[in-house]
Amino acid sequence: METKRRVSSQTWAIILFSLGVFMAALDNGIISAALTTINDSFGVDANWGAWGVTLYTLGLAISVPIVGKLSDRYGRKKLFIVEIAIFGLGSLLVALSPNFTFYLIARFIQAMGGGGIFIIGSSHILSTLPIDKQGKALGMLGGMNGMAAVLGPNVGSIILDWTGSWHWLFLINVPIAIFLVVMGILKLEETKDPTPGKLDLFGTVLLSLAILGIMYGLTNVDGLSFFKGLLATNVYPYLLAAIGIFIMLYVYENKLVRRGADPILPVTLMKQPRFLVTLLIGALSGAMLSAMIFVPAFSQQVLGISAEHSGYWMTPLALAAGIGAGLGGALVDKRGPIIAVALSGFVAAIGFLLFPLWIDVKWQFIVASVVSGVGMGILLGAPLNMLATEKLQDNKGTALASLSLVRTLGMTIAPTIYAGFIARGFNDLPTLFQTDFMAKFQQNMQGVELSQAGAQELQQLGAQFASADMSQQQMIESVNAVQDPALKEALMLTVQQLNEMAAQQGYGGLFMSAAVISAGVLLLAFVLKPLREK
Repeated sequence: METKRRVSSQTWAIILFSLGVFMAALDNGIISAALTTINDSFGVDANWGAWGVTLYTLGLAISVPIVGKLSDRYGRKKLFIVEIAIFGLGSLLVALSPNFTFYLIARFIQAMGGGGIFIIGSSHILSTLPIDKQGKALGMLGGMNGMAAVLGPNVGSIILDWTGSWHWLFLINVPIAIFLVVMGILKLEETKDPTPGKLDLFGTVLLSLAILGIMYGLTNVDGLSFFKGLLATNVYPYLLAAIGIFIMLYVYENKLVRRGADPILPVTLMKQPRFLVTLLIGALSGAMLSAMIFVPAFSQQVLGISAEHSGYWMTPLALAAGIGAGLGGALVDKRGPIIAVALSGFVAAIGFLLFPLWIDVKWQFIVASVVSGVGMGILLGAPLNMLATEKLQDNKGTALASLSLVRTLGMTIAPTIYAGFIARGFNDLPTLFQTDFMAKFQQNMQGVELSQAGAQELQQLGAQFASADMSQQQMIESVNAVQDPALKEALMLTVQQLNEMAAQQGYGGLFMSAAVISAGVLLLAFVLKPLREK
């Protein structure tokens, strides 16, 4: 009877944690579908509106290590209920925001509630389930996390279309949060470390300030020239301050360890090469995940899929990520986490390479999305979580929080680098107009019959385009001024093709770099194997 009750409790725990993880992760992407609408409703420009996303990301990064430590010390059931309640309250406050300042504060409150749900769920599973069942359960959490992150913009668009109001993007969280709080109280068992210690308040403040400096500095980097962007006056002072605070924190935390106290930073683990390599793989996994952000834009600018339908083309990727997370969990249970990490890097590298080297039509796009999604999904849940907490009797939440934090940093740095590739690709557009416009145009004119007026327009355009100093903007203005429908259609098709060529170059660099990062994960798996055995 006791065994049956325990199995039921574990099943409920996995269901509730999975729902909580999906809800919190979905909210980070769901807002992107309504950013313009939200900005217009508050009368702010896009730069100010982006703070709704930036503050949420900052809140997630700050809350993760704090909640990880608190859940270890004061109980994972308690912290899950508190986190869900804060997230639900934050969601309600966002929906009811009377002005933009209130909205930003509410988004930060929401993030402080959502940041630790994945950590709490993972550490609960690692503390309660037998080791041969942990992989599948962690794989489910990882799958929910990955699917929600990818599906967020798509779900946001659907809700916005159905309701016509951005407020419902957040109000929908409230009944789900109430359900999770009630069922959490009724169904979850309490788990915590056997020797809870006093909360390291000073270390918590220092860590929060260091994270704030790093995240804010990185969000200001100009992606067009990443390393030069690091020297900007609104970037390097914050990064230097964050590094200085982190050094101060590390010295302070070491003193706490020597006194037998309980630090917020896992300094003992950070002295182990195995844990450091695991953290590095975690950062690279964040960079891999952030490459998926650009897939809808790739489908629009390279394949010509309309903006309103591009989100739906993310569905194969999201489903593949969920399947990959499940496969990764099962593989960890049978063969161990190293094999899963290596397979993830290998499959994801192939998937990312398919984007620039193979895709010409939409079915190829689906295949590439599925392959990269499966590869990325394998890494999302079980393998790294089990490696980070291997042989730990306590501080599982702290270890997982450190892993989640470096993954968040990877997801913050990588998009800036990726965006730089796209920007450089479109910077080559004027050159493409000079070198490829006439050849593409002549191809598009084959079989086109022009009226007498159209023929005269074509003759005039030919003289204009022959001018070596004619700019891209002047060419586009000349195209827009054309009156003959057949001639204008051929010209517009040529412009579209050149834009797609520029986009292909930019996204080619992006996905090539994502493939290199995935190959790095594969290599680090081989580095980690002897460290783990040792």
